[in-house]
Amino acid sequence: MRISRTLLGLAAVIAGLTASARADSLTGRWDASITLNGTAIPFRLDISGEGANLKGTLFNGDQLQTTTGAHFENGKIVLEFDHYLTKISATFEEGQLDGQVEGRFSRESYISSVPFHATRYSPATVSSANAPSIDGVWEIPYDSPKGEKAWRFIVRQSGPEVSASILRVDGDTGALTGNFQNGKFVLSHFDGSRPLRIEVTPASDGTLEIQASGAYTQTKKLIAYRPEAARAKGLPEPANYTAHTTVRDPNETFAFRFPDVNGKIVSNEDPKFKGKVVLAIVTGTWCPNCHDEAQYLVQLYKKYRDQGLEIVALDFEEPEQQDALSRERAFVKKYGVEYTYLIAGAPAEMWEKVPQGVNLNTWPATFFIGRDGRVKGIHAGFASPASGEFNRQLKKEFTSTIERLLADAGNTAIPTSASAGLVRK
Repeated sequence: MRISRTLLGLAAVIAGLTASARADSLTGRWDASITLNGTAIPFRLDISGEGANLKGTLFNGDQLQTTTGAHFENGKIVLEFDHYLTKISATFEEGQLDGQVEGRFSRESYISSVPFHATRYSPATVSSANAPSIDGVWEIPYDSPKGEKAWRFIVRQSGPEVSASILRVDGDTGALTGNFQNGKFVLSHFDGSRPLRIEVTPASDGTLEIQASGAYTQTKKLIAYRPEAARAKGLPEPANYTAHTTVRDPNETFAFRFPDVNGKIVSNEDPKFKGKVVLAIVTGTWCPNCHDEAQYLVQLYKKYRDQGLEIVALDFEEPEQQDALSRERAFVKKYGVEYTYLIAGAPAEMWEKVPQGVNLNTWPATFFIGRDGRVKGIHAGFASPASGEFNRQLKKEFTSTIERLLADAGNTAIPTSASAGLVRK
């Protein structure tokens, strides 16, 4: 009996050591990819820790997206990004990971599963020879359902290596990264959402041909022009983010009345908001650009709340998310959201629930509200750090607008570009 117990104890120790060793062998950097609509979309995955400290990390340029939960058992690893409702499940065998990624990869709200594969990271051998310069800002003529006539393509280049983003009126694609190979730049992105792969081919006429594949994208070839070339051809400019959405009446109080996650009704008439400068955010946790903005709003709230700033998110979730609100809860926890978060309805109800907005069709949309309760400006969309200078311009606009409104004891409409977001009589 003693021998049997001893053997069982040794077996348990060996099994534990084996499991730990296998978990340790997962740590490090991986060259990963998901396959969407027949296209492999590469991305970087880092795995660290073990047991309760096991963690997966995805990348959006310099911004990190880490797991909300992770575990490794019986040769299978599961990495959960609950704030996106994304989950990577893979079997570890012969030094590789194979499995699937579950996530929301179409404009429909359902969750789908796509193939996943990863091998150990191996530095790519990239030659800088013959890599043309495409650094800087480009414009892509595009008629979108939101009324846009052009997008921006923002490129940061170091030799053959490039980081880029396509910026629309509602936000950007995240940081697409890659390098020059076989006459074209091949870039991709996946941070738990918006998987995308693009091929950028410099043309002899000085334009760029862009072929995109992945989630939330059209498949026709895009042409990018330098801004001066676009003006010379008479092509329209990208949308003005501070004039895209307006209000039906600038003298009207911006009103809201919705429940929080616990069902408590909160309104603009509550003492918390009276006489305060308020940022009202039309948002949804299904929206990647809303994730980008939330991380910045958390910083703004910490900086200005003691000076009289309040932020209220008017969150529109898909009908199937309305009961459990699991993604919304994970979103708030992940980003450390301390400002007011209200459940306003489903995305299709946005125009009914926010009737003050005119041409309100971007996620997110930020309403700047003065101490008198009236809208002083609206910023459509959110340009993330992946958009470089446009993110810096946005931050400058947001902070200067907030500081001006905090300093204004009356109801004066703010000057500068943000006032372009008003409808005036």
